[in-house]
Amino acid sequence: MTVTPPRTPRTDGPPSVPPARDAAQSGVAAETAAATGKTETVETARTIETVEAAEAIETAWTAGTGGTAGTAGTTGTTGTTGTAGAAGTTGTAGTTEAVSGEEGRGSGDLPAVSRGFLARAALVTAALSVAGALLGLLRDQALARLFGAGSDTDAFLVAWTVPEFAATLLIEDGLAFALIPAFSMALARRSRGTPGDPVRALVAGTLPRLSLAFVAVGALLIGTAPQLVEVLAPGLPDPALAVDCTRLTATCAVSFGLAGYCSAALRAHRRYVAPAAIYVAYNVGIIAGMYALGGHWGVRSAAAGVAVGGLLMVLVQLPSLVRQLRRRTTDGERAVAHEAPRPLDTALLTTVLLFALCRQSQVLVERFLASQLPAGAISHLNYAQKVAQMPMILSVMVCTVTFPVVARALAEGDVERARSRVERDLALAACIVLLGTAAVVACAPQMIEVLFQRGAFTARDTAATAGLMRVYALGLLGQTLTGVLVRSYFSAGRGTWYPVGAMACGIAVTSWIGAENVHTWGVYGIAAANATGITVTALVLLAGMGPRSVPVGVRGVLRELSRPVQAALVATPAGAFAASRCHDALLGLAVGGLTVTVVFLSVGRALRAQGVVRALRSVHSATRRLSHGRS
Repeated sequence: MTVTPPRTPRTDGPPSVPPARDAAQSGVAAETAAATGKTETVETARTIETVEAAEAIETAWTAGTGGTAGTAGTTGTTGTTGTAGAAGTTGTAGTTEAVSGEEGRGSGDLPAVSRGFLARAALVTAALSVAGALLGLLRDQALARLFGAGSDTDAFLVAWTVPEFAATLLIEDGLAFALIPAFSMALARRSRGTPGDPVRALVAGTLPRLSLAFVAVGALLIGTAPQLVEVLAPGLPDPALAVDCTRLTATCAVSFGLAGYCSAALRAHRRYVAPAAIYVAYNVGIIAGMYALGGHWGVRSAAAGVAVGGLLMVLVQLPSLVRQLRRRTTDGERAVAHEAPRPLDTALLTTVLLFALCRQSQVLVERFLASQLPAGAISHLNYAQKVAQMPMILSVMVCTVTFPVVARALAEGDVERARSRVERDLALAACIVLLGTAAVVACAPQMIEVLFQRGAFTARDTAATAGLMRVYALGLLGQTLTGVLVRSYFSAGRGTWYPVGAMACGIAVTSWIGAENVHTWGVYGIAAANATGITVTALVLLAGMGPRSVPVGVRGVLRELSRPVQAALVATPAGAFAASRCHDALLGLAVGGLTVTVVFLSVGRALRAQGVVRALRSVHSATRRLSHGRS
């Protein structure tokens, strides 16, 4: 490979800024604080302006960075606007354009970091991510309606293993951890006036070789599809169908690799809209493929949709990336990419990829065991898992947005700020996922009936999937904690083997419990094994927080987590009782979900759970500002 990441790695967040006390002397403390952390922001804003400005900035961080729901996202934007007004700077008009990089430019041809930039980036990213997740739900609904839950869908879901692995390795973790610091270094060198263009030199030294590797892996998967299906699901009744689907989905080794490369490069340039839209394009391609070709190709149409969707993921980002690579250098001359290549940090890349492989191997264990059960088992597991994981996806968005803040704090040697940020992320993410868990367990039958029970998906499939979903939900807190904590281990930009070992422990537990119980409990034994294994991984990661990672207070974290857990234990039976009183599934889902929300928030507030208290405070602040604005 060709590039060495900087010793002090950078992420896709804002550029490095001076400490808040120095910024106060130069009159830009509010902008600096918005990029460096909520604690320093509040202190500096009080020094410069008023307590109201500090509260507005705090709201922007609390709600804006976690703006996955409509209220939270609105609060983040409102708080940012209020802060700008208090400090006497620009407002927040043009959210999408600003996040895309049209807001203004600082050093190195990057967007100027304003107080609202991160909040707007979080809002746009969250909105597009939720849109992609909802389209994924529509994709699963279309699959269930057109093909039901039988041997055909089992065959496709075995082939679905390929894009699942490719997304984790090439888009979500592997390439991002390796390439974002490398592009950040190249951008920094460009801003210092290095001859030529280090960014185009990086692309010339890495993209051709990586593209060849992607093509080679794709060709290997296509050629070995029969053997791969035999390993993944030896008990399938129709392996030929799974082989055909696998050969079609294997094309994502190329498309996902290129999409991940584009995404890493754009995020390093602080262009967030196109990378956040890739799963919207992907799911549109799959849905269109099923409806356009389903009558002639059957379930193979879904695999063809994966191939089309992967291509759309590249195309949706390509125009923005081309615009960045065509930019002129700082001296006004066209860039010349002729710099000597440097190797990648192989230790970091190796540990990240191995962790991602270990985590994704949970799916392999499940499908291997389920292939020995009657037809439809893999499909029921898939539908249950996809719906149950929605709260986890929303909760992990919090730490996805704040990950650059933790990395920046560690790079500057401010371990205390990183610790405080991680502990707040854990508290907020836990509250989000436990509220969702309570709703999933309480309203599982109504949820599955509303989402899937139509066409070939029968009431029997609804009952089986709802029962599995309740078991899966027991591991959602472990899934969220793992997602938050592993970012802390890799936030310093160096390789560490501890997360790989923790994930290996969880996989060993999942495999052992699943193998022991699959013949006795069937799919329920597999789901229970998954929940237990990921919970073990989360506990091992939490126990290792210290010299290897951000040194959070483990006892304090566990004490804080116990509060939303208690709230969920009270809210779940209340919601289940309310939902069961309604004969209509949609009405039962609405009543049960509302009951869970009200009870969870009430109990959480009474127990003073940090995530609940901060969320309610943010909503109150937003409501108060809106009422003042109308008056």
